[in-house]
Amino acid sequence: MSQQMSFVLPEIDRVKTKERIEELLEEYRMLLLQVELDCLPKVTAGFTLVPPTNTNAFHSSTEDAAIKNVDYQIHRDNFLSRIQKAVNRLAYQERGIIIQRHMQQEELYDYEVYNELGMSERKYYRIKARAFYKLAFALKEEVYVQDGQVVPVK
Repeated sequence: MSQQMSFVLPEIDRVKTKERIEELLEEYRMLLLQVELDCLPKVTAGFTLVPPTNTNAFHSSTEDAAIKNVDYQIHRDNFLSRIQKAVNRLAYQERGIIIQRHMQQEELYDYEVYNELGMSERKYYRIKARAFYKLAFALKEEVYVQDGQVVPVK
């Protein structure tokens, strides 16, 4: 008489999800290294045969450059903050692996990280895989397999 509801979780493509998290961590490292965007305004006069129009639109290259710089800085800060918050939610060992391997200026190889942390190779890769999986969910970047095709979450 009673019917049981069934709930089927979609299958996650672990390889594509891992690749997506590695891309995000690489972007994180690159954004940390970048200095402010070098968008300088034009300072030379421009001549045109088309007469200027009087509208309320701003066409100053100085203003455009300033807006672009501010927008880029806001995007950069939001992205860095998003990654940092997600990593801070991980367990101690998972967080240590991600920070040591992917978030420091000096790039270390996996074997250097697991030797420095005093872990076996097998344990290191198991914890790292679990950390990537958790990061994917925290960042909402997991990739699903649906009807044999890869479908990113968005």
